[in-house]
Amino acid sequence: MTAPTLQAALAAHRFGLGEADLAVVGADAVGWLLAQTGPAEPQRGSGLVSGAQGLARQAEVLAAQRQPTMADAGQASQAAAASTTASTSAPLRQIAQADVQARLATAAASRQPFNERLALFWANHFSVSLAKASARGAVGAFEREAIRPHIGGRFVDLLRAAVQHGAMLRYLDNDRSAGPDSAVVRRQARRATLAGMPGPRVAGLNENLARELLELHTLGAAGGGAAHGGWGGYSQADVTALAAVLTGWRVPPPADLAQPGAPSMHFDAAWHQPGPKSVLGRTHAEGPEALEAVLQQLAQHPSTARFISTKLARHVVADDPPPALVARLAASFQQTGGDLPALYRTLVLAPEAWSAQAAKLKSPEEFVLSSLRLLQLADSPLLRLADASIAQLGQRLLAAPSPAGWPDRADEWLGPDAVWKRVEWATRLADRLGGQTDARSLAQRSLGPLLGPATVQQIDRAADGRQALALLLLSPEFQRR
Repeated sequence: MTAPTLQAALAAHRFGLGEADLAVVGADAVGWLLAQTGPAEPQRGSGLVSGAQGLARQAEVLAAQRQPTMADAGQASQAAAASTTASTSAPLRQIAQADVQARLATAAASRQPFNERLALFWANHFSVSLAKASARGAVGAFEREAIRPHIGGRFVDLLRAAVQHGAMLRYLDNDRSAGPDSAVVRRQARRATLAGMPGPRVAGLNENLARELLELHTLGAAGGGAAHGGWGGYSQADVTALAAVLTGWRVPPPADLAQPGAPSMHFDAAWHQPGPKSVLGRTHAEGPEALEAVLQQLAQHPSTARFISTKLARHVVADDPPPALVARLAASFQQTGGDLPALYRTLVLAPEAWSAQAAKLKSPEEFVLSSLRLLQLADSPLLRLADASIAQLGQRLLAAPSPAGWPDRADEWLGPDAVWKRVEWATRLADRLGGQTDARSLAQRSLGPLLGPATVQQIDRAADGRQALALLLLSPEFQRR
């Protein structure tokens, strides 16, 4: 049998998510990667709900939690209220658990691991999180509906699907954003005046989605990226104007969400700020069409090309990616109008992406996924745990701590406690499976030319199969990519 090449090993571990046997890559590593790009495969799992269904259940849970409080607010104890909240929230916990398991099971079993990595990258780029209570029912559906179908198309289509999904509208509070001069604000102001109340409950813009759309999703933070040609190029006035453009894009009422095949968002003209808006020097008329025009404008902006290219190169190649690589990726993005397969092809063909030196540290999710793929555990009981214990390693799936998503630099994952938790996780797994695994042979088949002599020697000298497997999982060659 032909020995695996360095390119095959890098394709499997740097671009992919790890393999038990490099033979799956074959002789043409570049061809193996390029053949995978396209829409992500459907996720494996049961109990998965659509974004509209998840948001409808969210509304049901909220209504159930409010009932006892309204009926017996004076007598209900704090303990009883907490018990009611826990029991009524159970459907949302079940949805989230099914979503996490589907994400892991799909990535662990996928025969398109490069494409699966791209899906994880884009889901983190357009991050929505379980940390926001009002979005919990739809976070997993957001990845299935807004991200996975569009990673093999044009960036503007991916951008549109992400921004207009109900989970994003909820997560970044656009659902509550009303134009100061909108019909709903004027109506509530009249009611408040007649009732002698101080003012309406709905008033003014919420700029969260507008700001993150510019700073995190497209142009990058203003003034950033000087080492790679710069990005940004917008002002606070642009943020405010974009927030006005976004008014009216909301989650439908619960009764509409419950209808079969219902979308997770709609445009409600009563919440929209009337009049023209100027974003990045272009004026847009009022109405829902303005958002499409702005998204097209942002997708074609040079700052977007540089920002997206830097993030993709950082994710795959190095924490501080080579400027020349970023420049070529940005040129491809602009020349093709944001065609994502062309962008991936430019990355795969770049010499800088194939350096033998491993520059990236696996995140906790990547570490667990590559372990599952190494040991071919796609259908193992481990995945029936809530998240294969990834949260214990410091990364709660579908629950990034901020709209910026999870960090993508090694220093964010290398604290002493984080390293010790990896040791504990690997040791537990090795204790269960090491006795039935030939770690010495597996190391050669899975890492091939990446495997250094020091690691080979340590595994060879292991006291038993359990220790040998733990040493493989914790080796620098396996922890980095």
